[in-house]
Amino acid sequence: MRRNTARVISGGEPVNWLGANFWSRTGGPLMWRSYDPAVVAGELSVLKEHGLTMTRSFFYWPDFMPGPREIDDKMTARFKDFLDRHAELGMTTIPTFIVGHMSGENWDPAWRNGRDLYADVWMVGRQAWFAREMVQRYNDHSAVAGWLVSNEMPIYGGSTTGHEIVATWAQLIRDAVRAGGGRQPFSLGDGAWGIEVTGTDNGFRLADIAGLTDFLGPHVYPVGDDPIRQKYAAALACELAGTFGKPVIMEEFGVSSDFASDSHAAAYYRHVLYNTLLAGATGWIAWNNTDFALPGQDPYRHHAFEQNFGLTDAHGTPKATLREMREFGATLTKVGHTRCERADTDTALIVSGYLDTMYPFVSPEAHVAISKALHQGYLAARLADLPPRLTRESDGIEPGARLYLAPSVKQILAPTADTLQDLADKGACVYVSYSAGDVAWHRGPSFGRMNDLFGVRHQLDVGVADPITDDIVELTLTRDFGGLTRGTTLSFRVGGSEHSRSYLPVAAATAEVIATDQHGRPALLRRQVGRGSLILCTYPVEYMAAVTPRVNPDATVTLYGALATHAGVRRPVTVDDPRVACDMLVRDDGSRFAVLVSHDDGQLTVKPRLGEGERLATLDEAEVVETVTMSPFGIIVLEVIRS
Repeated sequence: MRRNTARVISGGEPVNWLGANFWSRTGGPLMWRSYDPAVVAGELSVLKEHGLTMTRSFFYWPDFMPGPREIDDKMTARFKDFLDRHAELGMTTIPTFIVGHMSGENWDPAWRNGRDLYADVWMVGRQAWFAREMVQRYNDHSAVAGWLVSNEMPIYGGSTTGHEIVATWAQLIRDAVRAGGGRQPFSLGDGAWGIEVTGTDNGFRLADIAGLTDFLGPHVYPVGDDPIRQKYAAALACELAGTFGKPVIMEEFGVSSDFASDSHAAAYYRHVLYNTLLAGATGWIAWNNTDFALPGQDPYRHHAFEQNFGLTDAHGTPKATLREMREFGATLTKVGHTRCERADTDTALIVSGYLDTMYPFVSPEAHVAISKALHQGYLAARLADLPPRLTRESDGIEPGARLYLAPSVKQILAPTADTLQDLADKGACVYVSYSAGDVAWHRGPSFGRMNDLFGVRHQLDVGVADPITDDIVELTLTRDFGGLTRGTTLSFRVGGSEHSRSYLPVAAATAEVIATDQHGRPALLRRQVGRGSLILCTYPVEYMAAVTPRVNPDATVTLYGALATHAGVRRPVTVDDPRVACDMLVRDDGSRFAVLVSHDDGQLTVKPRLGEGERLATLDEAEVVETVTMSPFGIIVLEVIRS
């Protein structure tokens, strides 16, 4: 299966966006009142010296539009100078219109008077007028790279408006941008936080937005209890956004120095940059360019940590995170990233239709559980060197993979059972793990014909969960499977609520038992179907891991590796250590680049396995590499050469 890497195109060429969200240290959101051209020029120069090519900038709405039909000419003149400073350095910027929300506070123009930003037709008209006015002033400036409507609009305008109204609001402002002469790429700046990514509906549905915009822009600031999950949160957001066929720009990511040490912040940046590259992102805009020393000014007075998200400190001195951006940019240049795509994959990860669709009389909490299990399944696949293509059940599961993974599933759409059987019949290995869900609502599997599909007879009682009473679940193979020998035991830490901490009691009918739990119960079963197979795991191993702190890498990585071997999945590059994830980039001239990502806090030495006759070399081909020594949380990119 092809993992698409869609790119933003401007002027007929793919864009090269590596930059920072920008507020000058003289004022943060109030910078236009205290605008200092010399300070701004210095701030941009530091970014440029570290390989950054662009910024995302903001029309602070109360200052630029002091009246409903009024534009402040002093502010627009200062923004013109700001654009000129970019052009002098060969940089570009993406202006953002409705700001709006920023750094822990909402900022209204005085004339709004509580009007609804989406549904009040007069208010929508004023926003569209403002966007058109700004575009007409700057659309021919060489420093303008694109246009954004807002900054995290669900926080400012509310998150309970119907998606049809939100889509109409977005279309009207987009039409105003185009009417004003805005030919550059256009998007919303909403953060891609809607139901298709998070499972929570905020009115901004990517199914609507993708048809209106030129790119989608996730904003990701994860909070969690597992370091590896933290480092893949942005990657999964990019993968999910990428299922809508539009380029994905990592529009906001970062960390305050209040929340992470320099070394941890640098490692986080490193992993977000490379993991999102391998997840299909084609641009990166860090939050943000500088720290601030503005303790008496809102929002920093009440959100003190917001002062310390910068790539430089408040004096303009580069921080470790800016050095990570520079090194990443240098690697992108060496591999020619605008000419690179992700290598094809034999693995597909099924995105449940119950994540992205609000079906009637289905518990809303179910969406959150699905999101957690999906995140864990994605992470385990990456650590097993099985970078998957995501395929949405709602759109029809795509054919073409050798291995399909459906992690911790409580319910599927009724037609999906036939789809899974058909995929197996044509030669795929289809893996499904069972989950009871994390609420009591309709307790039990909603598969339609689970017994026939998996060749089992379930032993469920009416409305009663079958609790997992052990703290560790041990699955022991009863036969050789996927490169693992009979007697191999996989151990999983147990977690979850009174509902989710449940297993599926079954007896084998036409299925073969591959593994049993420590009580002798069937835990992994295989039913041969045509040229392929359907494999059922009776434990929610992914969901249990998803709600367990500091669990990764866990035994799911080994299980997925065995499934891949059983399915005949081709892994272009792999290592035996689950602490190191491997993937491949392919350039349009046939050059290939292996990317190795370490999730260990110590030094590791690994020996990558490649195709026959292939070896690894440094990017300048100065040295052929047999083994790779990786620094703590290190990432290495090597070229694949033929012996």
